[in-house]
Amino acid sequence: MTRRPDREGLEGRDEDPDRLYTLTGGRSRPASDAFDLVTLVVAECDPAPGMSSEHSLVLRICQRPTAVVELAADLGLPVGIMRILLCDLLDTGRITARHPRTARKAAQLPDPAILEQVLVGLRNL
Repeated sequence: MTRRPDREGLEGRDEDPDRLYTLTGGRSRPASDAFDLVTLVVAECDPAPGMSSEHSLVLRICQRPTAVVELAADLGLPVGIMRILLCDLLDTGRITARHPRTARKAAQLPDPAILEQVLVGLRNL
């Protein structure tokens, strides 16, 4: 496993519950369900002065689409904490999020009639 250069000095940062409480402002749940493990996050701007180091690092990493689970691993934070931080950035318009499943067009989805026939066939087994 290769170590990311922008992760230097972050070892063991998720071990302190007080720090996690401070990072999230005491919140234990994200403001929305916009993020799951495979949601792709893309930065819409560069880090601004005065931002937390975690928010700044997320914006630098997300110059290219990056999955939530990758961000959590890169920052050494639990996924739940990462989702809270991402909701903060999403609310301020600094990132966009898209789920790989919603990127498909409706025309690419199978016909409901075919799915019904498959279901009937499976029930007959």
